[in-house]
Amino acid sequence: MKVQVRVPLLAGTVATVLQFFIAATAYAHYPDISAVAVCDDNNELVIEYTSTAWLPANPTIPKRTNSQIDILVNNVVVASGAYSSPLFSFSGSTPAPSGTSASVTALAVAAWGNGFPGGQSTSVTVTYPTEPCTAPSLGRFTGGGHQIRITDQVKVTRGLTIHCDLLLSNNLQINWLGNKFHMTEHLETVSCTDDPNIIQAPPPAPLDTLVGIGTGRYNNVDGYTIEFTLVDAGEPGGNDQAALKIFQASNPANVVLNIPLQQLTGGNLQAHFDQPHK
Repeated sequence: MKVQVRVPLLAGTVATVLQFFIAATAYAHYPDISAVAVCDDNNELVIEYTSTAWLPANPTIPKRTNSQIDILVNNVVVASGAYSSPLFSFSGSTPAPSGTSASVTALAVAAWGNGFPGGQSTSVTVTYPTEPCTAPSLGRFTGGGHQIRITDQVKVTRGLTIHCDLLLSNNLQINWLGNKFHMTEHLETVSCTDDPNIIQAPPPAPLDTLVGIGTGRYNNVDGYTIEFTLVDAGEPGGNDQAALKIFQASNPANVVLNIPLQQLTGGNLQAHFDQPHK
């Protein structure tokens, strides 16, 4: 009786171990993939990807080489790479197809380094950013509402218009505690950027942050410089931010106003596509 009981148990144990071994062997052979859609330096939407061989948690199981891993976007092969020591990984980028998202796949075409046949694949879905890839220099900032209030005492008139280049005229006037500053028409420097973590729409625009330096008149006296930052973080403006620093150009230590970057207490900053230059 003891023999009859132990034989089926042993057979079942062997079968279980064998099944585990087969499953673990197959599991140790597959390509991984990560991908994201971003705007490149030419303001084109591309998919950046990284494919890596399966990395075993058990350090006694070796990483697997593979001489051909195809990268597919929406089931179309766009690139190939290989897993080789010591990284067992490769990266690249490819133009994003039209639409709002794409499927990115890593497919093991060749056999693995230990002879295990290929054919395994892993896919991820990449969602495109909602804001277009457009050169920041094609944008501008305006101010909405009767007044933009940075604090209860510091206000910007609603005539605010700042362009992302040095060609067009601009308007920026600051009022606080009986003082006023009016910037001259043209900026000295300007920088416009689009932070993917800031959603400024509506309306759609190629930027959400503008940093500028200009000169102007403080209480009707020439010779003052303003450094400012404007951030459009969506509607209706409660998350918008601004920073202002006004000082005497000939004596920078003479700072007449210094407001660090902070949320507005009223009004609304809006980023736009720029109007055509004439």
